Amino acid sequence: MLGLFAPGALSPTLRRVACAAFVIAPLLAGCGGGGADKQAALNAPAKPPEELYNNGMDALAASRYATATDQFSSIEQNYPYSSWAARAQLMLGYTQYLQNNYGGSIATLDRYIQLHPTGQDVAYAYYLRALSYYEQIEDVQRDQKTTVEAIAALKEVETRFPGTAYARDARLKIDLGTDHLAGKEMAIGRYYEDQHLYAAAINRFQRVVQDYQTTNHVPEALERLVEVNLKLGLRTEAERNAAVLGYNYPGSRWYEDAYAMLYHDHLASAPPPPQAAGPGFITRAWRAVF
Repeated sequence: MLGLFAPGALSPTLRRVACAAFVIAPLLAGCGGGGADKQAALNAPAKPPEELYNNGMDALAASRYATATDQFSSIEQNYPYSSWAARAQLMLGYTQYLQNNYGGSIATLDRYIQLHPTGQDVAYAYYLRALSYYEQIEDVQRDQKTTVEAIAALKEVETRFPGTAYARDARLKIDLGTDHLAGKEMAIGRYYEDQHLYAAAINRFQRVVQDYQTTNHVPEALERLVEVNLKLGLRTEAERNAAVLGYNYPGSRWYEDAYAMLYHDHLASAPPPPQAAGPGFITRAWRAVF
């Protein structure tokens, strides 16, 4: 029987099969070993938290954001109650922010704020969270829900941490966000005016004047109110809006345009005399005019 398996007794086909078996066997053994290695790696204890944190910071400095995310996340997963977990969570939120993963950053920072409401770095967490909303502000032609959310988050920073650098920057961004909302109202108002929907246009322009008094869109809104009211034959309303415009923005091109329209409708007889700049607040102007 043994002679049947001696090398000389094998047919050419069987010899090829036998050779293939000798070649494949080590490969199969190698595959089995690889699976064991992977399982061993999964079961291996995590690196110390300080090492993971330092690795994450090094990766972050090198803009290797995926690696930084892995390292910071590993600390949260393996050492959730350590002092390193809070730091890692905050840096994970920052890493996600740098990756433009604003939704992930907001979720991470919300979790940090909930777990560490009195933490040393909670002011920064609120500020970074607000920035994650702010960076998502859309063009004025799009829905402005994110702008409203950004302003609310920035106001929370300003209210909770007054006098800080975070609050000062938040105040600036609130003004920019508010200007953005006013711009949206103006875009809608212009559209309504172009469509001859004058009542709807007036509502939008009046909202800019009343609700966004500190923005750069107010002079145009007043000029548009003069224009639309004249189209509707509401001459008294047109004159009142022109008066507010002249009181607050004398010499501006918007006042010049409004005055030209009044002159064209025989509501003004001569160019206005030079005026000193008014107080700059629409509320005071309304009191002065009415």
